Amino acid sequence: MGISNAEGATLVWFRQDLRLTDNPALHAAATRGTPVIPVYIWSPSDEGDWPLGGASRWWLHESLRALDTDLRNRGLRLILARGSTVQALTDLATRCSASALYWNRRYEPAAVRCSQRVARTFRAAGLQTIEFNASLLTDPAQTLNASGAPYRVYTAFRNKVQATLTPGRLLPVPPRLSAPRRWPVGATLAQLELLPRVRWYESLAAVWKPGEATARAALRRFLEQGSKDYPRTRDRPAVRGTSRLSPHLHFGEIGPRQVWRAYKADGGRDPTFLHELLWREFAYHLLHHFPHTAREPLRAQFRRFPWHRDSRKLRAWQRGMTGLPLVDAGMRELWSTGWMHNRVRMVTASFLVKNLLIPWQHGAQWFWDTLVDADLANNSLNWQWVAGCGADAAPYFRIFNPSSQAQRFDPGGHYIDSWIPELRGGTQRRYPHPIVDLQATREAALRAYKSIRRASGDRGRL
Repeated sequence: MGISNAEGATLVWFRQDLRLTDNPALHAAATRGTPVIPVYIWSPSDEGDWPLGGASRWWLHESLRALDTDLRNRGLRLILARGSTVQALTDLATRCSASALYWNRRYEPAAVRCSQRVARTFRAAGLQTIEFNASLLTDPAQTLNASGAPYRVYTAFRNKVQATLTPGRLLPVPPRLSAPRRWPVGATLAQLELLPRVRWYESLAAVWKPGEATARAALRRFLEQGSKDYPRTRDRPAVRGTSRLSPHLHFGEIGPRQVWRAYKADGGRDPTFLHELLWREFAYHLLHHFPHTAREPLRAQFRRFPWHRDSRKLRAWQRGMTGLPLVDAGMRELWSTGWMHNRVRMVTASFLVKNLLIPWQHGAQWFWDTLVDADLANNSLNWQWVAGCGADAAPYFRIFNPSSQAQRFDPGGHYIDSWIPELRGGTQRRYPHPIVDLQATREAALRAYKSIRRASGDRGRL
């Protein structure tokens, strides 16, 4: 490593931890007493099979802008680069005569491999490297059952975590962040080319404002207005009954320890909301121990499942034109806002894999491309849960009926009306007839699931 203007600087490699509060890598770098150089590398080639989808790229663009503003308010700035992560960090370390590289851990398989390459390269050059946990409450490698094996059932995992969880103290924004005498030149945000040329993302900007400040405001609003009613309203898509923190958590604009501690401090006694955080932990637990589940079913017998390939029906589902109002409302909300209510996610996913018998991977890929909170661990767990092929999966005979689900969770039709104007006022102007018969396709799905049970010799639950 060469000689430059910031002798002994500490590089802080930002990833999915785009915040200053409770950021272990940043906090440790600040206490080291050397100049701190924050850096973000845009490297789709290092993301493996899952480069960010369009909605996530828009969010990342705006979140990086917000992070740079927050850093500049404290005398620093965010250095941007694109290309190979190892090469970009090596070049920057050489220009800055850096002596250390700190970062917060990611758990996606491709991201883990990237971290390992970076660590090997920097240690071989004699630089200090330290990796921290900023995105989870638990360590997936250390959370094991009594036999030393990973958990495959959520309830057992939750019970273990709740019995042992002691979230550490929250780390404040470092009071003193030393800047280098001269800043290295980096790429501009525009040069990362995160935004598509077609400005479809303007509809996302009308709904969301990425950044740490917005994330903390969203948490405060939820604690003040919605947390007490959460168990009662969380399944009502027409009501703002959820926290809507998922994209902020995914990009690390707020950390799970912040959310957990704030909920507890606010007097939250009902564990329902905290259990949702533990579902997120369980998703990462599974991805860590079974990395193939991002593409393949955890339950091997499902590789023989008789899926259908029907591009016309898949397209109708993607466009929100299936003729099933709750399904179509959810898919239109997704396309317009980059988000969908969790109850409706389950209904739309069940319709795709159980009524249309289209492989769950097609649904997972569409959600990955269109969700602002697209998260590989959560996306994989939830799609496999609905399909019945993952850990702690829904029983194969659980098939969500979109009509009865609408009657139960959107009894006034307010959610459906808000996304399907063709049905307002009881009319059906230009709205399609259902593309399948729900009862007939339900029976076909049950036959398909029973066929692989017989083939695998499984007389019990798949």
